[in-house]
Amino acid sequence: MEALGPKARGAIRAAGLHDQWSPASESCDEVVDHLRRRGVAGQVIAMQLHGERQPECTLALEAAGATVIEVPVYRWAPPTDPAPLHRLIDLIAGRLVDAVTFTSAPAAEALLRAAGDRTDAVLSALRSDVLASCVGAVTAEPLLRHGVPVSAPGRARLGALVRTIVDELPRRTVTFKAGGHLLTLRGHAAVIDGELRPLAPAPMAVLRALAQSPGRVLSRTALLRTLPRGADEHAVEMAVARLRAGLRAPRVVQTVVKRGYRLRVD
Repeated sequence: MEALGPKARGAIRAAGLHDQWSPASESCDEVVDHLRRRGVAGQVIAMQLHGERQPECTLALEAAGATVIEVPVYRWAPPTDPAPLHRLIDLIAGRLVDAVTFTSAPAAEALLRAAGDRTDAVLSALRSDVLASCVGAVTAEPLLRHGVPVSAPGRARLGALVRTIVDELPRRTVTFKAGGHLLTLRGHAAVIDGELRPLAPAPMAVLRALAQSPGRVLSRTALLRTLPRGADEHAVEMAVARLRAGLRAPRVVQTVVKRGYRLRVD
């Protein structure tokens, strides 16, 4: 009996059975390679599925001469209320969260499927500003196939996942001095002189764009392209006004007459 990961191994032992082997990587591919090396021709193999089929593993064992019986103990299905999922997708696409955690490969695949026409925006955010943190290598596979860099602990445990995020996020924060204040960017807010100042999506988008080139003047046209729902240059002026009000530090963002706006970096 082969066990994929500590939960399966614990359940086997709790039932009074003995597990003969478990992969160090907790990967199904490693289990398949192990079985093929042992030789499976003419044998019947029961494969417990973890939410979705893994046809590549089944086909590999069948090609080696085994008869494979897939055992689905649970299945993934769309949520009864999809609103929270689509809200999360909006937050990721708008770069309004610092990190997203994934605890299973089917969950990662389901989020990308649900993104629909926003998939490119979600992937772009996960490749840059939003940290994709996965509980282990198996969970990370769907994201890695799309070129998303992932953060994952050495051991696939929830506690280790939390510690990884705690260690990683401070290294990714953007911090600088502007207008006599110390400013740090978060997904949905700015921390100014140690105080958290939540910002609406449009002001946050303007601040993030200005912070990418501190001190450089960005035109209204350039900033308009960053807004979640761009309309005209007046929308940029409104977003800048709301940004100044939200930061409660009007000197941070400087108006450059007839050119645009910039961060007044120290």
